Amino acid sequence: MIPFFILKDHDNNEFNIRNLIGSPMVIYFYPKDDTPGCTREACSFRDNYEDFISAGAAVIGISEDPPESHRKFRERYRLPFTLLSDTDNKVRKLFGVPATLFGLIPGRVTYIVDSHGKLRHIFNSQHRTAQHVKEALRIIYKME
Repeated sequence: MIPFFILKDHDNNEFNIRNLIGSPMVIYFYPKDDTPGCTREACSFRDNYEDFISAGAAVIGISEDPPESHRKFRERYRLPFTLLSDTDNKVRKLFGVPATLFGLIPGRVTYIVDSHGKLRHIFNSQHRTAQHVKEALRIIYKME
């Protein structure tokens, strides 16, 4: 089972992950809004979002950026999915997301979760920001 958590979303509302049990999920941790790799990754999820919806899957991005930063990032790139603020990196630690570059940069890891909340696949997407979206879709379709 994935760790349960409550975080603030891009609109500064409480988001409880338990509310998504019953649907598959893609939970991806990324370092920072508006950086080149993170923007490419988010836009790749955006461009494939309808495929995730068709598969019944929710997409959730998590970084330590505050809700206001997430709101602006969502608006700037027309991101249709939820972004959550893990400002103290508590959820990142619960999931065991490693840091990179001597521990200075938060890691980029994607988790595929089935409709029961069971972790089905983990992959480090630090260097494959666009490719891992296709991989996530493939795994979700395989779970059906």
